[in-house]
Parts: sequence; structure tokens; C-alpha cells
Amino acid sequence: MSVLKTFFKDTVIYGLAIVLPRLINFLLVRLHTDVLPNEGYSENTEFYVVAAFFNVILTYGMETSFFRFFSKHKDKNSVLSTAMITIVVSTFIFGVLLFLFRAPISEALRINTNFYSLLVAITLLDTLIVIPFAYLRVTGRPIKFASIKLINVFIIVILNVLLLSTTYGSEGLKSLFTVENKVEYIFIANLIASAVVLILVLPYFFKAKLNFELKILKQLLNYGWPIMIAGLAFVINENLDKWLLPQIEGEFVNGAYSACYKLAVFMTLFIQAFRMGAEPFFFNHSDTENATRTYATILKYFTIVGALGLMIVVIYIDLLRPVFIKKESYLLALDIVPIVLLANLCLGIYHNLSIWYKLTDRTRFGMYISLVGAAITIGINIIFIPIIGFMACAYATLIAYGLMMLMSYALGRKYYPVPYQVNRIVLYLFVSTVLSFITYYHFDRNMWLGTVFLLLFLALVTFLERKELKQLLNRN
Repeated sequence: MSVLKTFFKDTVIYGLAIVLPRLINFLLVRLHTDVLPNEGYSENTEFYVVAAFFNVILTYGMETSFFRFFSKHKDKNSVLSTAMITIVVSTFIFGVLLFLFRAPISEALRINTNFYSLLVAITLLDTLIVIPFAYLRVTGRPIKFASIKLINVFIIVILNVLLLSTTYGSEGLKSLFTVENKVEYIFIANLIASAVVLILVLPYFFKAKLNFELKILKQLLNYGWPIMIAGLAFVINENLDKWLLPQIEGEFVNGAYSACYKLAVFMTLFIQAFRMGAEPFFFNHSDTENATRTYATILKYFTIVGALGLMIVVIYIDLLRPVFIKKESYLLALDIVPIVLLANLCLGIYHNLSIWYKLTDRTRFGMYISLVGAAITIGINIIFIPIIGFMACAYATLIAYGLMMLMSYALGRKYYPVPYQVNRIVLYLFVSTVLSFITYYHFDRNMWLGTVFLLLFLALVTFLERKELKQLLNRN
């Protein structure tokens, strides 16, 4: 169990480094929805949808490639140096092209020219810090990693409050910037924070002796390009809805949908925390004894915790929602929350299952699976948004992630068999989903009945896992 203890320790540390900053950042949803109209919040969402696409393209799978080859390559200095040089050079080239063609690109993306300039600047800065952050993770420096992440989010939060808040805002600070509307302050805050982070990680650009290896670059690119395609497909799965809704249903509806979608952030944060600890762990322990059994145990408990998170958010949504969204105009899309939560839980299970193609260097399968998911997302959104509105977006996300999860499991059984406890995993997923959806949709969010359901689920888990839980507690 020492290996599992190491995994859980890494996940908690890196999880806090990711979850705490993003949770603090999530608190800005209340400020943004209070200050901005639905249309303004929609603009903010569309800005970061495009940023997500740019981030995937500019990093082209290099982060995961770096993990893979830094962990297994004897000459780690060459891997680090080659990855660093490649990212810096490509970021410079992309930056020049994006600024040279700013007029046609911004028009095609339906983004204000001023917003576009901020978007490109933020994306370039965020791309440059990818390898330094990956280096901190793969070399086991969680405190440094967490500290920089926290500094980033605190700058964003403080600047958002000073620039947007009517109570704590600073008129002197606002006078330094000329903006077309309030939403631009959000982008300015992000740009300043990204610049500070780049300054903080600059020393890591000089950690490795300059040594560019073409052979290593080819390995990194061959491993990484399918991950980039998969990343683009993932961005489509996650964000196409927020891109199409304004065109079909209008900015007002998209603002409400985007805000309510944020209420699924608790599941998203759990998944991100898991991935931050899991990815380096899986690579570093792939050659250890009983590695596959460890992976199977991890997935089971991931599902249990994710299922509990699903139930807690759905059952107590009427307590959580006012903390983050107060304006009634934003509650138009509240019914998407249970569906989006379940979709993200399926995505988290998919990330667990996807370790087979990363460890066997078959990343192209990840690309194929993600492309199938993207095709489903595109099809359902285009066909059904005009018919059933924003609910089509939630259903599309659930169907896409659910199918990706099943595809990854089926292919993994062939190429990298792991003894997953499928019956238990399916049972926990099914029971938590049924109880959550009954509470929300059939009993109109009855919190007391939901609490009973939650206790029943906990009793089921305790009964079925009592022996293993007792062993874990005794060893700790």
C-alpha cells in the first residue's frame, strides 16, 4: 500500500495546488454575474473558449510528451533543454503570425480587435510557462508549484475586485486602462497575472544546459501530435456549446448557460486535482510490481469519490447556488447542472482509463477517441440546439464523454489489460446517478430526501468496501 499512499499524497498536494487557486478564482463568478449582464458574461466565456483552442495548438502536446520522455530517458538534461528551446521558438513564431494577421483572425473568431490582442498576449505567456510547470511536477516540487499557482490566482482575484467591484473598486487603478466595457478588465487582470508568473518561473529556463537534440525533438513531436489533436477535440467537447449558443439562441441565453455550467466546477476541480497527481505517478510507477492492480484500485476509489461529489452538489445545489450566482437572469439554465456533473464524472473515468494508450505509446488512439467524441458533440449541438435549446448542449456533453469512456475501456482491455472492478464501478455510478436525478428532477430538489439517499449510498460503499477500507486504515 505504500505505492498507493504515495499516489494519494501526491494527488492531495498537487490537488491543493490546482483546486485551491481555481476554487478561489471560481468565487469570481459571483462578482462577474453581479456586475456583468448576461451578454457580458457570454463575451467573457467566448474569449476563454478561443483561448483554450490557442493553448492546445501552441503547446501541441509537449507537456505530456515531456512527462513521458523525462521519466524514462537517461539524459534528462537533453529532454528538458530540447523541450524548452522548442516551446520558446515556436511560441515566438506563432506570436508573430497571430499579431500580423490579427484583423482577419479576430473577424473570423468574432472577437473585438482589442480583446484579440489581449487574448494572444495571455496565450503566449501561458504557453511559455508550460514546461517550467511540468518540470516542477515531474521532479516532485509541489510546494514551489503550489506557491506560484496561488500567486497567480491572488493577483487575478485582487485585480478583478479592484477593477470591477462597486464596493471595493479602485477608481485610480481603473483610470490606468481605457476599456470599451467592463468585461475587458477581466482580461487585463489575467494578462498581468500571467506576466508575473512568467517572471517567477524564468530561473527554470536556465536549469538545463543548452543542448538541442533533434532525435529527442522527433520523439517528443511523434508522441505529442496525437495528444494535440485529442486536445483540440476535447476543447470542442467542452466548449463548442458556448460557441454555438450565442449564434443560435443569443448572448443572453449563453450567459445563463455558461454561468450555470460553472456550478459543475466542483467535479471539474476534483478531476483536475486527480490528473495533476496521477499523470506523473502513472508514468513513474508503470514498471513496478502489481502496477495494474494499483491502477484498478485507484479507479474504483476515484469513482466512489466522484459519485459522492455528484450527489452532494445535486442534493445541496439550493445551498451552493446563491453563493456563486444571485441574479435570477442567470438561473435560466440551472437544470443542466446534474447532467454536466455526470458528464464530467464520465470524463474523469475516461482520463483514468486512458493511461493504457499513454503507457504503450499509442497516443493516436486517444486522438481517435476524442475525435469521435467531438463529432458527436458537433452533430448533437447543431441538430438539437434549435429544437430543445441549451439542454441539447448538456446532453451532447454527457453522450460524448460517456461514449469516450466506454471506447477507452474496450480498447484498453486489448492493449493494456487492467483488472478493474467493473461491477463495483458500474454499481456506484448507477446508484449515485439514479438517486441524484430522482432527487433533482422528480422530487424538485428535496434536500431532506436527498440527504437520506446520500446516507444510503455511503452505507452501500461502507458495506461493500469494509474489508479493504479496514486494511487501508490499519496500514496507515
